[in-house]
Amino acid sequence: MRALVILLFALGAATSAHAAEASAVRRLALFVGVNDGGPERVRLRYAETDAKAFALVLSELGGVLPQDRVLLTDVDRAGVLAGFDRVRKLAEGVRASGARRVEVLLYYSGHSDDEGLLLKGQRLDYGELRRSLEGLPADVRIAVLDSCASGAFARKKGGVARPAFLVDSGIQVKGHAILTSSSADEASQESDRLGGSFFTHHLLSGLRGAADVTHDGRVTLTEAYQFAFHETLARTERTQGGAQHPNYDIELAGTGDLVMTDLRATTAGLVLTEPLEGRLYVRDAVGTLVVEVQKVSGRATELGLAPGAYRARREWDGGVSEAAFTLKEGARTPLSPGDFLGVGHEATVMRGGGGGSAPLSPQGRQMLPVNLSLVPSMSTNTLRAGRAQVENRFALGVVNGGTALGGGLALGLAGNVYDAEVSGLAMALGFNTSGADVDGAQLSLVTNVAGGGVRGAQGTLGLNVANGDVDGVGQLALGANVARGALGGVQAALGANVTTADATGVQLSLGVNHANGTMKGVQFTLGLNSVATAARGIQGSVLLNRAPSLTGVQLGLINVGGDVSGMQLGLINVADTVHGMQLGLVNVSDEVHGAPVGLVSYEKKGQLHLEVFGSDVQLTNLALKFGGRHFYTTLLAGIGPDDRFQRFSLGLGLGGHILLGSRFWVDVDVAASQVLSTKDTFSSKSNNLLAQARLMVGFQAMPRLAVFAGPTYNTWFAWGDSPFTKLTTLSVRSYTIDADTRLQHWPGFQLGVRL
Repeated sequence: MRALVILLFALGAATSAHAAEASAVRRLALFVGVNDGGPERVRLRYAETDAKAFALVLSELGGVLPQDRVLLTDVDRAGVLAGFDRVRKLAEGVRASGARRVEVLLYYSGHSDDEGLLLKGQRLDYGELRRSLEGLPADVRIAVLDSCASGAFARKKGGVARPAFLVDSGIQVKGHAILTSSSADEASQESDRLGGSFFTHHLLSGLRGAADVTHDGRVTLTEAYQFAFHETLARTERTQGGAQHPNYDIELAGTGDLVMTDLRATTAGLVLTEPLEGRLYVRDAVGTLVVEVQKVSGRATELGLAPGAYRARREWDGGVSEAAFTLKEGARTPLSPGDFLGVGHEATVMRGGGGGSAPLSPQGRQMLPVNLSLVPSMSTNTLRAGRAQVENRFALGVVNGGTALGGGLALGLAGNVYDAEVSGLAMALGFNTSGADVDGAQLSLVTNVAGGGVRGAQGTLGLNVANGDVDGVGQLALGANVARGALGGVQAALGANVTTADATGVQLSLGVNHANGTMKGVQFTLGLNSVATAARGIQGSVLLNRAPSLTGVQLGLINVGGDVSGMQLGLINVADTVHGMQLGLVNVSDEVHGAPVGLVSYEKKGQLHLEVFGSDVQLTNLALKFGGRHFYTTLLAGIGPDDRFQRFSLGLGLGGHILLGSRFWVDVDVAASQVLSTKDTFSSKSNNLLAQARLMVGFQAMPRLAVFAGPTYNTWFAWGDSPFTKLTTLSVRSYTIDADTRLQHWPGFQLGVRL
């Protein structure tokens, strides 16, 4: 799962019509790129590249001077906070020098989740990130988040768009603007084809001029965001990760729009002439994709690029063409349709002297429908194409190998090995491996490995591994399933299911289920269910359920949750804050907004009282009441001095607490006690049970002192030859049920004090 968080702080006030005002604006920038999100996260490939590319564009076109730029790569939480300190000191120095406006920009590319940035296994939560940003002494701060669940950062503040953000009439804007690459529950994606993230790539293309819809030679924040939004959405709708929706939170006051880049700031430039149309990909001399733009005919478009050699690829009307050109210092170079030359498919000659050519797939691979092999190096693929990339429709052999299986079938006795994606069905007795995504199924008796995501199924008696997201039917194994990305489907195993990111669907096992992110759906096991971030659905286990945050139900022998909204049902339930119910033998929590129902319930912010009272049964009694605000458990002990201390009682009760204003309260409970004789404590003669229904009306005289009194109704069962004829001085009704069982019941009373 890809996480890129771009935070831009400050690109304030557009360039003014007056040079004096423009010179009074200083732009400071902090660029951070971190590929390593920690041992539980897939290492990114282009986060650091994105940060460097963003720094380059703003240095060339955005007015960020070398001394006003801080670029950090491969840093941890402390490194990012140190970067904030450096920018803060720069801003304070600029303020002291008398600058009229200070604009601060922070860009972050790396891993994140819905709680904060993930930096080499450490978390920088969004609350601390906001405080660090707000602590920078600047007129305008802009945050752009390009990361998984980055919309959660914008959502925390809840800002709304202001009309003043959409006009460009001056440099009076102050406040902040936060742009995010995805919504709060989406993954941000990076692409090998682009050499970076979708959102950052299209945002940079827009800043270089592709977003300049007014054709005034400047790109505003509004233009850049709208361009990046539409391009990112359009280019991710058919990716494995699904459509990615950039988001924003804007709180700006005043007038004016924020000019991000000035295309005239560079000494060279590329002009796409009016007749030119199609999708253009512009690469520099080393092959890096620097701009991607959909050019329409009828109006020229200018792109801000540095001097140097470039190559442009044009896709238009079903054809592909290319043009090479050089941008010179101090000149704007035009690019016209006539500068492009058509690019045909590369002819391929088969080894052995035969001429001819093989058609190419849309990905540029040679299409060889059938492959017969002993091992990958001894196959018809090798004989016909050598080392070229090959895509097959059908493969049969001991070990099948090739570049890709395109929507077909591979049958291998020992295994199937593909360098790229598998679209179709790969079956083997040994193993299946794919170097990229799997759109279909891999079936084996031992191991299935996908170098990317899986859209379909992996089925094995041994181990399934997907180094990306899993969508569709999922992973089915007798051993273990591992998804090094998000799960959107089913993991079923007799051993263990592990998802290193968010999971949406079902995890079923006899051993362990773990989602190292948010689990939306069902986890069921005989052993352990574990979620690293939050569970939304059902966790069912014979042994243990664990979730730092739960919205739904936990069913297990032991349930452990943080913030619980729903129900915990088990022998032992442990939680921080509960909005709902705990139902079990033992319930433990910090706070319950609902009902803890159990034999023993303890709430840290609930009740804990010691009561001393007398009753018609025992002259002296102690009770310890503990539990929630409205439900409690009470432990009872009593002794009768009037019986020469020869009779004592021990009991347990469950009840409810009702507040009547600020001073009065009512407790209603039921209790069961055994009345014992000091002479016959362990004798069968002591077999008896006293059941009581009690009503206590209390008055809170002081914060830690209350008095109470109320009626009781008592029923006493005695078996065998009891040493007591009755337990009270009040009149009772007696019944003989059989030769060994007697029953007495009577109304009674009690009164006492609560500490």
